Amino acid sequence: MNNNKPLLDKNPWVYVISLVERSLPMEWFFDELYNQNENILIVFLNPVQPPIMEALSKKGLQVQWLKYVGKKSIPFVFFKLFNLFSELKPSVVHAHLFDASLVSLPAAALAGIKKRIHTRHHSSHHHYFFPHAVKYDNFINYWSSSIFAISDNVKNILVEDEKVPAQKVKVVHHGFDFGMFQNVSSDRVKVVKGKYTYSEKGPVIGVVSRFTYWKGIQFIISAFEKVLMKYPNAVLILANAKGDYINEINELLSALPYDSYRQILFEADTPALFRSFDLFVHVPIDDHSEAFGQVYIEALMSKVPSVFTLSGIANEFIVDNRNALVVGYKDFDGIYNSIIKLIEDKRLAEQLASQGYEDVLELFDVKTMVSNTIAYYGQ
Repeated sequence: MNNNKPLLDKNPWVYVISLVERSLPMEWFFDELYNQNENILIVFLNPVQPPIMEALSKKGLQVQWLKYVGKKSIPFVFFKLFNLFSELKPSVVHAHLFDASLVSLPAAALAGIKKRIHTRHHSSHHHYFFPHAVKYDNFINYWSSSIFAISDNVKNILVEDEKVPAQKVKVVHHGFDFGMFQNVSSDRVKVVKGKYTYSEKGPVIGVVSRFTYWKGIQFIISAFEKVLMKYPNAVLILANAKGDYINEINELLSALPYDSYRQILFEADTPALFRSFDLFVHVPIDDHSEAFGQVYIEALMSKVPSVFTLSGIANEFIVDNRNALVVGYKDFDGIYNSIIKLIEDKRLAEQLASQGYEDVLELFDVKTMVSNTIAYYGQ
């Protein structure tokens, strides 16, 4: 099913995206890309039509949905895509995420499409947690004529661990709409704080991270328990509070005063949520598990003083005492000391927040991402 609008021309750029419901970065990207090339088709592989599809269609983009419910859908979707590519003869087929890459890239190759690109969104996850899946990564790499890595970390894994030729891999960072994070009213922040009843508490320490082991939330909780001894009115906000490590996280939280933390499954007003934090903490347990780390950018876009470990994109631009405070991996004492430092040294906190904002503005604007993407298409 599509939006019934005919494509403007043959040889479009076709994007195939799997199992995404909503994604603001993708919406920003396609909105900006559409300003430069209207001859675009975006195909979504989902069990039902995703909300992002309607959002993009309303902006004038050509969208299509193919029902995809997992492995049993692969033959049907493969032939649908093969027929689509054979008819349209795209100048570029660009896949996002694992399932889309697995199905669309060989279909594009068999349809004679020369430029077959996939954006690699994960890093070392399969190597460490699902080694049986590495063979599928290698399969995807084989059928790609080029691969876009979202960070140097991802490129290193592709080249060093998966033996992809370096010239085949291009680094294209995620891009962000800074205006969305700049124009946040105090009323919106007040609504978010009121919704989760922490308006009268503080300092507010924010975490936006899935509950999975390698995100390091367990070390934040240990540090926060110590923070409460000095600041008993502090509150820990845990957003995106779901994942395979939830039982362990909840056991640690059970040792805290019941009113000292909040778990938030989903908050639609992400910019207001970030603006509600006095400081932000993101501490993955190693340098490679985070493929990119969108929250690094979102926190600094929001001018929130932050405590980080260096993982994913942070390896490329975060500098201790320049744009954030950097701590060692799995170091809850370091996290505690840095939190206290930001609470008590207001001047340092303001300097870090200001410089962090300037650094991400220079590096991660969505216009830069689109320009780099189009430039690589032309190579």
